Amino acid sequence: MDFGFTTEDEAFRAEVRAWLSEHAESGQDRRVWERTLGKAGWIGLGWPEDGYGNRTVDLTQQVVWAEEYARSGAPPRSGHIGENLLAPTLLAHGTDEQKTRFLPPIAVGDELWCQGYSEPGAGSDLAGVRTKAERASDGTYRVTGQKIWTSLAHEADWCFVLARTEPESRRHHGLSFLLVPMNQPGRIEVRPIRQMTGTSDFNEVFFDGAHARVEHVVGGEGAGWRVAMSLLGFERGVSTLAQQIGFAAELGRVVQAAVRSGALDDPVVRERLVRQWAELRVMRWNALRTLGRAGDAGAPSVAKLLWGGWHQRLGELAMQVRGALAGVGPGEWSPSAPYELDEAQHLFLFSRADTIYGGSDQVQRTIIAERVLGLPREPKGVV
Repeated sequence: MDFGFTTEDEAFRAEVRAWLSEHAESGQDRRVWERTLGKAGWIGLGWPEDGYGNRTVDLTQQVVWAEEYARSGAPPRSGHIGENLLAPTLLAHGTDEQKTRFLPPIAVGDELWCQGYSEPGAGSDLAGVRTKAERASDGTYRVTGQKIWTSLAHEADWCFVLARTEPESRRHHGLSFLLVPMNQPGRIEVRPIRQMTGTSDFNEVFFDGAHARVEHVVGGEGAGWRVAMSLLGFERGVSTLAQQIGFAAELGRVVQAAVRSGALDDPVVRERLVRQWAELRVMRWNALRTLGRAGDAGAPSVAKLLWGGWHQRLGELAMQVRGALAGVGPGEWSPSAPYELDEAQHLFLFSRADTIYGGSDQVQRTIIAERVLGLPREPKGVV
């Protein structure tokens, strides 16, 4: 199963490849890069509507763009949360005023977004939100609470926050989806979380009476759960295919390392490498099978289970083929550089989180059990 790209698709591929070859350079300032993409019209290709400074292309050309971007070695995106999560949500649930205000700055790369969902103590239980948003006398909201594992919060201009606007409400009732500006000194604090890799890709965000405007509630007050669930449906799609291009490159480097170390002579290692390759092909076919389909409650959870475990096993295999050298860093230790990792070591440590972030494996299995298989709901309060 694969796409049959048309002549027009291949012409579009040539255009994309030529532009990326000319403009993409690793190590570029990420905000500058977003504006470069926006100026050339490459942001918002997958939006169902144009007219916000973006252009749209059909599904196969979205796949072409995603795959060529992954192959090009272009800088990681800072704007993908706004482009691929918030924008489709606004197009589905936002008012005309909200679309007009927020979509054009995303399309030109001027405003970056982060996602305020997860909270300490709630784990992957999104309905366990305790962050509160109370109406003030001036008609605005005051947001108080803490979010965690917030990607790109240190760079973001705005955060979409799931908060409890109905006092004493429980679970998925009484929640609202608010758009909150991040530049509020004294009311919002961002603290980077240092990970095993020595980097800080995630953050804690503390809201202490942060202001949010009434007209910036998406879907209306109390509709937060419906809007939040809709957004989660946008998290996986064309981007999954681009992710797999990166996975294939990582697998290729692990195979090369196995050849260099002699680990390829071990039949167990050979079997594991072949299995990784075969499972990656299955992931691609599954992504193509579900691409563009709506209403499949289990598809996002199946995709997350597939790639999370696969990537984690790849990290383990990257260490196995290196043998004892896997425990040796790429440079001499020094006080100024006490924590250096090579590419394979970073893959191994970072991938430990793959089965947790974005919804843990346990939560994904529960979703499949309840929403697809129709099994009884998991009892609440059971330890």
